[in-house]
Amino acid sequence: MNYNTIIYIAGHNGMVGSAIWRTLSAKGYVNLIGASSKELDLRNQQAVRDFIRKTKPDVIIDAAAKVGGILANNNFPYQFLMENMQIQNNLIDTAHRLGIDKFIFLGSSCIYPKLAPQPLKEEYLLTEPLEPTNEWYALAKITGVKACEALRNQFDKDFVSLMPTNLYGTHDNFDLNSSHVLPAMIRKFHEAKLNNHAVVVLWGSGTPLREFLFVDDMAAAVVFALENTLPESLYNVGSGTDLTIKELALMIQRIIEHQGEIIWDDTKPDGTPRKLMDVSKMHALGWKHQTNLEEGIKKTYSWFLDNTDKFKELKM
Repeated sequence: MNYNTIIYIAGHNGMVGSAIWRTLSAKGYVNLIGASSKELDLRNQQAVRDFIRKTKPDVIIDAAAKVGGILANNNFPYQFLMENMQIQNNLIDTAHRLGIDKFIFLGSSCIYPKLAPQPLKEEYLLTEPLEPTNEWYALAKITGVKACEALRNQFDKDFVSLMPTNLYGTHDNFDLNSSHVLPAMIRKFHEAKLNNHAVVVLWGSGTPLREFLFVDDMAAAVVFALENTLPESLYNVGSGTDLTIKELALMIQRIIEHQGEIIWDDTKPDGTPRKLMDVSKMHALGWKHQTNLEEGIKKTYSWFLDNTDKFKELKM
């Protein structure tokens, strides 16, 4: 790698992609390529091939995906399965066919079995059934991991898959119909605070354990994989620590200074009981996260407050 390397970041406008772009720019990389979904439909194989032929990147980073929480996964299983496979398959296969030897694929910790031993090791992949509430997204991501592994083994290409834990941060999705748990809580507590510290109703029992990683730390892991040749095809990326959803809620409530009651709706699903990543492989290579959870939530809430104009239906 050098600072003139041409790097295409698929999904550069999203939370993860934009963090990767910022991090690379700050390090001095000058040939970054991005295309919005209006400019390039990644589900269209021919459009992807034409774009890659025209821009001639040396490296592709796949941070593009159709994402959402439990509700979205439950309501739109076909789209989560098919569209994610279309996006990643078009990028992976085009990279292979056009002779691009460096590819970084971003997945999710949901690829691992629901009841796998904790913390989750890379070798637990495909050992037991998945969590039903997000299996469609997980199955799509598993096919991407395996495609990269197959190209690596068969053609000796530097294709690597990074599996992040639950990510959050600036440029997150705060839509209550499709957001993940942490940004959804930020919005709910913020709106309740403005509404005379109204009651906040949260899904589930609050007992599941979850791990969270600030998106800038994920971007740093991607840059680490970009600038080094990693010896294996699959790596977990996370903080290596977790807390209960209830503990997370209390932390966010404290940061936002909401003083009302929290009610847990245990008629709603909890999802996987625990999901903690074993990040020892990345640690051994030299990468480690830098942002603790409270600091990261404060940064995220600050960005949220500065960008409330982006949330048209937000009650301010």
